Amino acid sequence: MSAYLTKEKTEEIFNQYGGSATNTGSSEGQIALFTYRIQALSDHLRTNRKDFSCKRTLLNLVSKRKKLLNYLHSNDLERYRKILDQLGLRK
Repeated sequence: MSAYLTKEKTEEIFNQYGGSATNTGSSEGQIALFTYRIQALSDHLRTNRKDFSCKRTLLNLVSKRKKLLNYLHSNDLERYRKILDQLGLRK
């Protein structure tokens, strides 16, 4: 796991969005975790433009988050809208 993402931070994210720190399978918790990682990698890429490995990882995370958002949109529209508002995402 990356240096910017400690175990405590992961538990905090899942506790806030997933319901509990051990509920790592919730879609909302995973979307929030991906969003946190995307923001951190975006900040890194602003200063290190030629880090292509990081750029590839960023694109993979964006793709995974999009798939989870599409899943949540098709199964539970209310939870989808709630997580978009909480994270400040737009789609």
